[in-house]
Amino acid sequence: MQLLYPEIKPYARHELAVEAPHVLYVDESGEPDGLPVVFLHGGPGAGCDALSRRFFDPSIYRIITFDQRGAGRSTPHASLENNTTAHLVSDMEALREHLKIDKWVLFGGSWGSTLALAYAQAHPDRVSAMILRGIFLCRDQDIRWFYQEGASHIFPDYWEDYASLIPEVERGDMVSAYYRRLIGDDEICRMHAARSWSSWEGRCATLRPSAQVIDRFNDSRRAYAMARIECHFFVNHAFLQPDQLLNNMPSIGHIPGILIHGRYDMVCPLDNAFALHRHWPASELQIIRDAGHAASEAGTADALVRATQSIAQRLLHLPPQAE
Repeated sequence: MQLLYPEIKPYARHELAVEAPHVLYVDESGEPDGLPVVFLHGGPGAGCDALSRRFFDPSIYRIITFDQRGAGRSTPHASLENNTTAHLVSDMEALREHLKIDKWVLFGGSWGSTLALAYAQAHPDRVSAMILRGIFLCRDQDIRWFYQEGASHIFPDYWEDYASLIPEVERGDMVSAYYRRLIGDDEICRMHAARSWSSWEGRCATLRPSAQVIDRFNDSRRAYAMARIECHFFVNHAFLQPDQLLNNMPSIGHIPGILIHGRYDMVCPLDNAFALHRHWPASELQIIRDAGHAASEAGTADALVRATQSIAQRLLHLPPQAE
């Protein structure tokens, strides 16, 4: 089994001003002249951390991580203003140009896979390959599965905690009910709703309970940004047309892709990856038999490291790495 690469510090940090009021936090690590790869975090709103850099061989890759609008260390924190899928795609292109990169590898999980597909379909000539994990097509059925009915039948105890914040009369549309609280004037109510929203996701994210994952989702600052931005996107159908990502796959079907998905992913069920793979001739689907949704689960982390090695070998014509 492949281990994650050791923690490394960035060699460069940037603050990239995009459409007001947003300023993106960006860092670069690894090999400055290496194969460019951009890490697209989940949520939307989750932000990057030290783990984000550890899937890539730092002697081969030029690793770019950035916090999307309102997330992580980007400012203003948890802002919903001018924050849509189209804005995030535009930000990626602005970042690519700022860093003077011709083409890059896209690496994204969960919402990061959504954003990767949307960007690639808008700028296919700028993408050399994609590695996507925990595929999230952001269809209404996918949002409904996790936030209305579906996962609720798998985790009824966790769901009871998540639903308890919302009066019975409002539970027919949980996303809208949470959204009203997350954008309301009552700061205490906003924070309580954010912790409840984020805790639901964290508790369902792994096949086996993980205190580390749950603690990460329960971090107050992270939970506030993720809950507000996720809910903002999901109440607006992710700012995508119905089946937009699948319908536009012919434009990028030739781009090499590795899809990695946990068999027991209850946040983004496997049918997301299955549908995408059927629409993507150049893709390879790897189903991880003992994993849920999180990138940190052993089988998924192993597959992701192997995928970055495989893509580097293909694009740079490197010899296979020894086990």
